[in-house]
Parts: sequence; structure tokens; C-alpha cells
Amino acid sequence: MAHQDPLVIFTPSGKRGRFPVGTPILQAARQLGVDLDSVCGGRGICSKCQITPAYGEFPKHGVTVAEGALSDWNTVEERYKSKRGMIEGRRLGCQAQVQRDVVIDVPPESQVHKQVVRKRAEARQITMNPSVKLFYVEVVEPDMHDPSGDMERLADALKVQWNINNVQADLHILQGLQKALRKGEWKVTCAVHLSDHNNPPRIMHIWPGYYDGTIYGLAVDLGSTTIAAHLCDLQSGEVVASSGIMNPQIRFGEDLMSRVSYSMMNPGGALEMTRVVRDGMNALFAQLTGDVGVDRSLIVDAVIVCNPVMHHLFVGIDPYELGQAPFALATSNALDLRAADLDLEIHPAAHVYILPCIAGHVGADAAAVALSEAPNRSADLMLVVDVGTNAEILLGNTERVLACSSPTGPAFEGAQISSGQRAAPGAIERVVIDPASKEPRFRVIGSDLWSDDPGFAEAIATTGVTGICGSGIIEVVAEMRMAGLLDASGLIGSAEQTGTGRCFPDGRTNSYLLWDQSAEGGPKITVTNGDIRAIQMAKAALYSGARLLMDKFGVDAVDRIVLAGAFGAHISPLHAMVLGMIPDCPLDKVTSAGNAAGTGARIALLNLDARTEIEETVRRIHKVETAIEPRFQEHFINASAIPNAVEPFPELALVTTLPEPSFNTGGEGGDGTRRRRRRD
Repeated sequence: MAHQDPLVIFTPSGKRGRFPVGTPILQAARQLGVDLDSVCGGRGICSKCQITPAYGEFPKHGVTVAEGALSDWNTVEERYKSKRGMIEGRRLGCQAQVQRDVVIDVPPESQVHKQVVRKRAEARQITMNPSVKLFYVEVVEPDMHDPSGDMERLADALKVQWNINNVQADLHILQGLQKALRKGEWKVTCAVHLSDHNNPPRIMHIWPGYYDGTIYGLAVDLGSTTIAAHLCDLQSGEVVASSGIMNPQIRFGEDLMSRVSYSMMNPGGALEMTRVVRDGMNALFAQLTGDVGVDRSLIVDAVIVCNPVMHHLFVGIDPYELGQAPFALATSNALDLRAADLDLEIHPAAHVYILPCIAGHVGADAAAVALSEAPNRSADLMLVVDVGTNAEILLGNTERVLACSSPTGPAFEGAQISSGQRAAPGAIERVVIDPASKEPRFRVIGSDLWSDDPGFAEAIATTGVTGICGSGIIEVVAEMRMAGLLDASGLIGSAEQTGTGRCFPDGRTNSYLLWDQSAEGGPKITVTNGDIRAIQMAKAALYSGARLLMDKFGVDAVDRIVLAGAFGAHISPLHAMVLGMIPDCPLDKVTSAGNAAGTGARIALLNLDARTEIEETVRRIHKVETAIEPRFQEHFINASAIPNAVEPFPELALVTTLPEPSFNTGGEGGDGTRRRRRRD
């Protein structure tokens, strides 16, 4: 067998290639078009090209990364680390050289185009009833004739003045209590945690005198790809700051099962993933509080929503059982934990509430969506689809609610796509293809101008056009189908069949040219048949899950569809329906709920009663396991066609007539007519 050069795989982009031994990682990144920063040109001065090599078994990538995969630590790296410091395990991309197969993680701060995490706080009226409240009390001074402890008299004051009974306190409160009481002249403000889980009220913090500041809580959506958090004022309910980062676990695998496999095949792998996700959370919290000048010790409560695998890895439970039937959770109940036990760097006595999981692959994030969108209170039949790497689907009304999950994979987020990337400035996010000329026009993140508008080149001068993000992928594939460039089976036609030179031979199939700046040293952005296949697999999984729930409900149509999730907020209903991602439905009945899981987390953070409500709701939701349903595969095969091989889409037919070319036979096609409304 001929010797092969070592394989270099970059995460989170998924780009890979083989390079000769001795190739600097920065050079490999540049040749593959990986977003790795460098200002000094690889001289080891700027340190912007920091990377993290990952070691162990990576079944998803088909590689084992052993020690010695990179060249030894050198004097340039040592000099930089000793003078300015560097995170343990990091290397400089310009100094570390390829020796054997290696997986390289490019951290967010080393990327030129920083991640835009589209998980912002949705406007929502929430009844304020947080679990932590401030209480100002006046405490009776000690008396030799009526001896009692300061803590007992403080507890009496809270009982008499605020009707708070049986209040408890941790050791750190007792240690500072006497000093606070005397400094405040026997008047103090207490932050008290009022649990709804049959635990006694607990004093978390004491300020001498009257404290006129506020306290904060965190609503966190811990996704497999991104972690988003909202910092909320627990007195006003105001969202003070929102931000997000990439989930650092992504280097162990983009999808959940890859991470379960990593924990199975690497001793201590689960603990390692627990550590990095907690580190990532702490980095996010530091960023959030730093942006608005809030002391992290004033964060006294947190609510976290996540899928079951992330749930187990975050709390420190090996997800082994979730990797095999019957997908048993260690616990599906809501959890009320201490932040200190989770290594979270907020107030030492802060509590962390994690919503209940619905089943083995339908987690606390789906419960949060149910809390936010309330299908159980809907008079008409409502389909809620939380689009992500692992899609959660809810179908129901006041009669009953069904739920399932569907493993769509990361294609909708730009991964596994030849020119795909995550949502960042320069990424194509909107696409329109003229049905007659077959010419495309598009918009990129960071500019409101279309590519054929005057001033577009100047508007994108700083970012350029870098790739296609998830919403752009969906739109371009749907547009290609509507313009007759793509047939129902997912084949791209040739230049002769489609009448445009933008379709060109690419191996055994054809690709479509979207943007080409290669002559100027820029990117050449194309849509390949491999990209179409990845989208077909993802959308078929999504549709099949929804269709399976409809079967269980005994219906062939739904009254309305809610697209949830940060990504769902940016999906065009028309394009989603042309693809066959979602069932047929009147387009004006397809709406976006934005980041519904994050909204559900905020509701649970700010309203204690909502926690009880969702725990009761989850117990009544019926879970459907797609893996054991015989019709899932049948639906999946049918849904692989665009939009579907057998399902009629009568509502879609009212707004567009799809061309019906067939490019498998080599015959002419692609000039079908269509009628549709555009929403530019």
C-alpha cells in the first residue's frame, strides 16, 4: 500500500486534507481555507494563530490521534507562553508542524470571522416570581437577659416581617453574619432562595443595611453546537446582556452520537467533555458580565436547558446508556443543583435549575420549547419544530401533545457542506435565482445590500464573501429546485440541460457556481451534488419525524407550524416547504418563535410557578421513539425527494408550480414554468 501523507482535520469547520510531514498547521489551514488568524505572517510574534490539538479515538473522522501527532513544543512557543501566557494544551499554528494524523480545534478567538450566535432574547411578557428575592429586615439586638444566637434572631425577623418560615443558612453566611449585622446597625438585606422543591428557604447573601443594587440570574441554552446565555435582572426581569459562544465540545464530534462514541472509546473521555463544557460556560459568563460591568458574584440563580446528551455531560454523568437502546436517562426529573458542585464561577451559594427531560433523546430544551410555545394550550393542531443539529418536534393541542427527536446532523448549520460555514460576517444567508437567466443574487451577514446592488463590493470590503451558512444553504437549494437547476431526486443538471454555464461538470455529477473570486485570490463558492445529498438527508430526517407524529395523531395536515431555535428564526417558510423540510401548510400559518428554548429558560428563571407547570406538562407529553417506528424509514425515503416523492403539497402549489425536469436520463429539462410570490 502506498504511503499517504498525514491527514489534518480542522474543527469546527470539518475541513480536511493530507499534508507532508513538517507542514506548519497555519500553512495547512490556509491551503484548506480554514478561518485561522495571523497578523505577523507566521513569524511567531502575534500569537493569533493559537490552536488546540485533540488526542484520542475519533470514529466520526476515522482517525486515532496519538501523542507526537505534532512537532515538539519549541523555543518560540515557550518564549511566548512565559512572557504573555497561553492556555494549557494550546499550540501556535505557525510553529506546530504535522507529523501524523491529527484533529485540530480552532478556538473562536483564533478565527478571523468571529461567530455570530443567533440566539437573542425574544420579547416576551413574563410574570415576575423569581426563586431568589431580596428582603430588608431589622433584627432585634442581642440581650443578656434573653440569650439567643444572631442567626436565630435573623430567622425570627424574616418570619415576622416577611412570613418566611424555617429559613436556613450555609456556613459562609454564619461566618460573615455577625460582622454584617453590626456594620448595618442590626439592619441587613438578605438574598433568600425560595425553592419550590420542598426544600426550606435558604439565605444566600447578606448586605449590611439597605442594599439598593440588584441581583442577577442566567438563562442558558446549552446546545450541542452553541451555548447562549441571557443575563437577567431578577428584580425587573430585564435582559441586561445576551451572548453566545461555540460549544467547545465540538472538537470531540459535531453530532451527539460522536461525543457518546468518544466517551465510550476513550477512558476519561466523558469527564474531559464535562470539564470543557463547564470551562466554556464560565468563559461565556465572564464575557457577559464583563460587557456590562456586573460582578459575577451577584449572579445568584441560573436555569439551564439542553438535550439529554448535553444534560448528562454537563452534570457529569457518562452518556453511555444514551448511545444504545432503550436510551435510558440517569434521571428525567428536573434538577435543582448547586453552582459550586458544577464548577460554575458565579455566587458560591447560587442554585442551578435544569428543566426536566421528556425522554432519552428529547431533552430539557424541548421542555423549554413546550413551556415557551405551550402546544398543550393550543385550540388548533400546532407543530413546533426546533431546528438544530438534533431537531426536537412537538405536535399537539389541548387534547394531547406528542414529542420526538430527529437526528438531522449539522448540515443545516453549514457543516458537511463544501462551501459551508457557521453564521459569521461574510457568510451568504439569503439567495434568489432568476428562473429565466439562472443568475443568482444573494445577501451576506453584515450587509443589507444584495450582491447586484450598487455599493455591494464596498459594503463587504472588510469581510468579503466567505461561504454559505445554514439559512443560505436552504435557500440556494430550494431556489435551484424552483429555477429548474435541480430535479426532484436531487440531481443538478448539466449546462446543456439547464441552459446555463453556471452548471459545470464536477467529477461524475454537476455543481452550480454561486460566486467566483478565484481570479482575485478569493473564494470560489459552489453548490455540489454532495451538498444537495447532505441537505436531503437532514431535511428528510426532520420531515419524517414530523410525519410520524402526524401518523400517531391520525392526521394528514396540521393547522399551523412554529419554527423554533436560533436557526429556525432565519428560515424562509417558502424555501423550507419547497425543500420538504416541513409538512404542507398555508405559508401565513408558518411562523418563527426565535430561540424558544432560550425563552423557556428565561420564563423558568423569572417565574418559579413556571417550573412546577413544566414539570407537570412534561409528565403528560407522550414520547415517540423514531428509532423503533417501522414507518420512519418509509417516510424518510419518500422525504428524500424535493419536496417529497408521494406526499402532495397543495398549499405550496397555490404559490409556486415547481418545474419537473429529470437529469438522470440525460434528457432535456429544467425549463418548467412556475408561479410564486417573492419576499425579498
